[in-house]
Amino acid sequence: MKATRTTTVTMTTTTMLLLMAVVIMMMMMMMMIMMMMIIMLLLLMMMIMVMMVMLILLLLLLLLLLLMMMMMMMMMMMMMMMMMMMMMMIMMTTTMMMPTTTMMMMMIISGSY
Repeated sequence: MKATRTTTVTMTTTTMLLLMAVVIMMMMMMMMIMMMMIIMLLLLMMMIMVMMVMLILLLLLLLLLLLMMMMMMMMMMMMMMMMMMMMMMIMMTTTMMMPTTTMMMMMIISGSY
């Protein structure tokens, strides 16, 4: 009677211990999975942040390039305008000079007669 009781007690205790161990293992596994999930989420967040930063940088670079292009275009336009102005000035001077030159030529021709 006594022996059976002790055996039953030991059996129950062992089973309980095993169950506890299993539960603890499960809990540990769950904790590990949770930790992994959290780490993964953090990594994902970091990746997203990095991507966002990269995108922002790219956009900034593009804007800078556009600005540079605009500046270059403006410079080119200015140069063209300057050239045009110079040409106009030269043309104006030549046109202004034309009557005098013609007069001179006429004078020379009339003088030679």
